[in-house]
Amino acid sequence: MTEQRIALVTGANQGIGYALVEELAQRMNPEDLVLLTGRNPERVAAAAARVEGRARVEGRVLDVTDGEAVRRLAAELGAVDIVVSNAVGPLEPGVAPVEQVDEFVDVANLGAQHMLRAFGPILRPGGRLIVVASSLGTLEQLPKDLWGRFDEVSLEDVEKVVEEWRTAVHDGTAQAQGWPEWINLPSKVAQVAAVRAVAAERRDRDLAENTLVASVCPGLVDTRASRPWFEDFSQAKSPADAVVPIADLVLADAVDPGVYGELIRDGRVVAWKPRQTPRQLG
Repeated sequence: MTEQRIALVTGANQGIGYALVEELAQRMNPEDLVLLTGRNPERVAAAAARVEGRARVEGRVLDVTDGEAVRRLAAELGAVDIVVSNAVGPLEPGVAPVEQVDEFVDVANLGAQHMLRAFGPILRPGGRLIVVASSLGTLEQLPKDLWGRFDEVSLEDVEKVVEEWRTAVHDGTAQAQGWPEWINLPSKVAQVAAVRAVAAERRDRDLAENTLVASVCPGLVDTRASRPWFEDFSQAKSPADAVVPIADLVLADAVDPGVYGELIRDGRVVAWKPRQTPRQLG
């Protein structure tokens, strides 16, 4: 009998998260379990009930900003095979950064950090631990003076600099310190840096066990969150199309050492530093 695999996707009530749950449910086995999570109980239940696929789907209420709740779910599950941290906070054009930074950072950054800390230790050999990020999460999006804050550092270092940046936004000194006004940029860089930090600590053991830790960029996707920020969606993907490369990555039989710990978009590694050359997977 094939051993049951457990997959968990956060921020999965709608958009990319929901589409990924559907894709995994269709491609995984009947004995497998896909957990669709979100903060709103009614939306979680309704979304889970809509999914059609081969694998079993269950809804779980999870607020990724609540570190204790994340740890409780990890302890309850005991072991997992696929974890995709996809939750993202709201970001509105025309609203001052100081009015948005807390909720945005709490969901996108602290949420991803909680997931990495809680679920990394219970990832089974051969598992996949993925954070949905952005190709904006590269060092070239920041002034070079800030690169050292995120490059080759620990997860604790990333957490510390995120809080220092958030404080600078609140006290009005962020731009004087070189931070971009658009809070999405430091946030996305910090997401990718957090994954790189965790991956650096686990790399040798994980590669020996065919385990993958990485971040992924789905590209421009036509979702409610992206609509306010872009005018031309002629080249945008639907959520269903955007998650196919992500599902291909997490369900692949073997891990390419060249992609371990990296940011991946449509089957290509996105360069963390400008001097790196993107390479084709496979």
